[in-house]
Amino acid sequence: RQQRCIQAEGTFGIIKNDWQYNRIHRRGMENVENELYLICMGFNLMKYHQKKMRMILS
Repeated sequence: RQQRCIQAEGTFGIIKNDWQYNRIHRRGMENVENELYLICMGFNLMKYHQKKMRMILS
């Protein structure tokens, strides 16, 4: 039997471990999708901001 790794990959690992986001807080498919879209937008804005700050500081 193959053991699965418990560590999440990349983006999902950051959202789950660093942001302590472990569960969806909405009910219903449309609400869940909207919540995931908001999480992803927040993650992308964070990446954009970090990249912009690196460019300003260098």
